[in-house]
Amino acid sequence: MGKCWRWGAWALVSSVVVSSVAMATPWHQFDSPTRGHSNSIGSYANGCLAGGKALPLEGEGYQVIRSSRNRYYGHEKLVNFIEDLGQKTSEAGINDLLIGDMSMPRGGRFTSGHASHQTGLDVDIWMRQAEDLLTRSERESIHSTNMVNLEEYRIQFRSWTDDHANMVRFAAQDERVARIFVHPVIKETLCRETWEDRSWLRKVRPWYGHTSHMHVRLTCPDNDQYCQNQALPPPGDGCGEELYSWRPEAQETSTTVTQLRGGSGNSSTSTTTTTSRPNRQTKVQPQQCDTVIVDAG
Repeated sequence: MGKCWRWGAWALVSSVVVSSVAMATPWHQFDSPTRGHSNSIGSYANGCLAGGKALPLEGEGYQVIRSSRNRYYGHEKLVNFIEDLGQKTSEAGINDLLIGDMSMPRGGRFTSGHASHQTGLDVDIWMRQAEDLLTRSERESIHSTNMVNLEEYRIQFRSWTDDHANMVRFAAQDERVARIFVHPVIKETLCRETWEDRSWLRKVRPWYGHTSHMHVRLTCPDNDQYCQNQALPPPGDGCGEELYSWRPEAQETSTTVTQLRGGSGNSSTSTTTTTSRPNRQTKVQPQQCDTVIVDAG
């Protein structure tokens, strides 16, 4: 049953990512952003970015990895956030943050890899940190560190440290941050810690995958009228029943209850019913993104 749950979980994640980006998109053709002030348009998973800014490939407390992918652009709000976070973690004695994907030069839909990251307000920050300044070659070939033992559904104690917990905490305490996605096991680990202030835990949201990085999402900038914020996380620190519902045993119990409620006693029929997905409609890109595509830059 555990293996079935894990395969089902990964199938769910794959469907969310792949179904949204299965076809090639025009946004990969751009090597540079448009001119002017940053402007996030649309929603995190259906939008674009005007006036994107490139994050310097290295700065105090951080280094950009895999820059050849050309995904180190963002709204100026995101660039400032990363630079501020790097400075804060550096002052706390934490090794350099490794900055993964942000957005493409003009945002937009990815052909592969992400459903969101479209408006320049999302960034993946690896759990692995760099003690020394890496060469450009090393940053291209570096491997991530998995913080979760999926077989035993627990944290990798040999890899996880207070520095990782504080990295997440520093990010979540920033008022610019709307959400931080991490694997449910990482959220559980943070919940078990004794924190004087636990309010920031509300922003840390459990999600499948995210075993080796945290996905930080910022709120829409005040003056970006076409930017769409996500609904606020539920009240509270999110460390109770909601978090338990992500555990394998909770998933299995839920499946059993669903099958029993089906009434037919035919488990194969019940399973098919609970795992089937509705047809997904192609998202209509915000009209304002048409201008971003045709802009000569």
